[in-house]
Amino acid sequence: MQSILRTAVLARPARAFCMRTPAFRPVSFRTLVTKRYSADHESVIFDDTTGLATVTITNYAQSSLGDVVFVELPSPGTEVAQGDAIGAVESVKAASDIYAPVSGTIEEINEILSSEPGLLNKSPEEKGWLCKIKLSEPAELEQLLTEEAYKAHCES
Repeated sequence: MQSILRTAVLARPARAFCMRTPAFRPVSFRTLVTKRYSADHESVIFDDTTGLATVTITNYAQSSLGDVVFVELPSPGTEVAQGDAIGAVESVKAASDIYAPVSGTIEEINEILSSEPGLLNKSPEEKGWLCKIKLSEPAELEQLLTEEAYKAHCES
């Protein structure tokens, strides 16, 4: 009798078995991405899943600089404090320091900028990102400007 039941269970079509099991529901994760701005025209895009803040210059900054011809970036592993100079951008119009909008450790830099500094003009907040910082003081994000406050800062 037991072998007959076993055969019957194994002989069931897979579809019938699947219809009786609960439907698969993908697990969703909530990711919080925060974007803030410094008064020095850097932006920070913080992703709470990685704990990394991607630092860029703003579109306003790149348009003020003009055509970027050279970008100097810090080395990975460098410890920085909020407000420290972490590099420089040189353009046909001017040279400008880049300041750390948050404290932490430089985890990665955008190596492409050494050979293609013009990416800062073409895509300053996406492909032209500068570095990624592992935050040591996440509360510093709240001290930075929101998008609305940054726009008001640029207009004044």
